[in-house]
Amino acid sequence: MLRTDALTRLQSTGQYALELEAVSRHFGALVALADINLTVKAGERRAVLGSNGAGKTTLFNAITGDFPPTTGRVRLFGEDVTDLSIHERIRRGLRRTYQISLLFDGLSVVDNVYLACRGASRGRLSLRRPKPDDAMTHAAETLLDAVHLGAERESLVSELSHGQQRQLEIALALAGAPRFILFDEPAAGLSPTERSELIEILQSLPTHIGFIIIEHDMDVALRVAESVTMMHNGRIFKEGNPEEIENDPEVQELYLGGGHA
Repeated sequence: MLRTDALTRLQSTGQYALELEAVSRHFGALVALADINLTVKAGERRAVLGSNGAGKTTLFNAITGDFPPTTGRVRLFGEDVTDLSIHERIRRGLRRTYQISLLFDGLSVVDNVYLACRGASRGRLSLRRPKPDDAMTHAAETLLDAVHLGAERESLVSELSHGQQRQLEIALALAGAPRFILFDEPAAGLSPTERSELIEILQSLPTHIGFIIIEHDMDVALRVAESVTMMHNGRIFKEGNPEEIENDPEVQELYLGGGHA
């Protein structure tokens, strides 16, 4: 009920969770993104697909502020964040995972998530040791259960499998009450069993948390997304629901080499 209420409140504002208006990104003479117009509703789950070099990660960088747009505007829940820093966007509920794992290998699993929860809180700079019943410790343990890592609570991150580290990154992204998450190839390098678990985790996220997933594994992307954007050469090529995209002859020719079972 609480999850549904949160989604209803976000949708009642009539604002898009994410809105890109004529966003372009240039690196010298190279045009990595060209005039991108994209809207994502509150609670919507969207996949962004395309071959290598299509501009997918550059799109994420423009949204998060890692590489702000050369031209155009970025809005989160109606607020123009184009000129805001990365941490200011985080404070407004934006989160991201990266293609390469960014974790504290020498710390325990629960300590990694605790630090993420602490970093998103107002008391993040406090030097006080947490109490045994600390609210953030409880929040960290709850997030570990959500990504199926409760049993690995005290394990060192360096002891986790690649798939478990990807699950841990999702827990970090969920810290601090996010409203919108960007997942950058979370299924990369996963076994079939690990991919199935990833799908289950993403499908069970709170309904008010919208996300965009970049993914080369179409079976993962099309199972967790309700809408799909295809990119090619820094531009939006096609949009539609998963079934439309999967069965589109032009998509099959461009992205799948002419066929897809």
